[in-house]
Amino acid sequence: MNSLLKPQQALIYAMITVSAVDRAISDAELKRIGSIVRELPVFRDYDDMWLLDESRECAALLSRDGGMRRVLDLVTASLPEQLRETAYVLSAEVAVSDRRIASEEIRFLDLLAEALSLDKLTCAALERAATARQQKG
Repeated sequence: MNSLLKPQQALIYAMITVSAVDRAISDAELKRIGSIVRELPVFRDYDDMWLLDESRECAALLSRDGGMRRVLDLVTASLPEQLRETAYVLSAEVAVSDRRIASEEIRFLDLLAEALSLDKLTCAALERAATARQQKG
């Protein structure tokens, strides 16, 4: 895959990658990705079958040597400026959706922030927002 992704694909790739980096994609993470795609306006023209296809393509890319770096490069090159924070906060939401964040997920979020040129203060705010959305009463 040498061409750029559509912005929606790039968002999916970021979420799938944060979920997969610890080698254990939880049901909570998969459910959160599905609900994000069903809820957010950026995905309004896409359905669950599309999500499944994109997830498989991303997983295939991740399984290759240097796959995570390639995903980061594709995500960065494919996202317009106004969706870079969106990619980060959605990835953070997926990471916290199972109520535990693996060190690999933290590392991926750090790499994503760096690739997207997001500052630490912005990332901290986005992470806090993602965590707050997952709180139980």
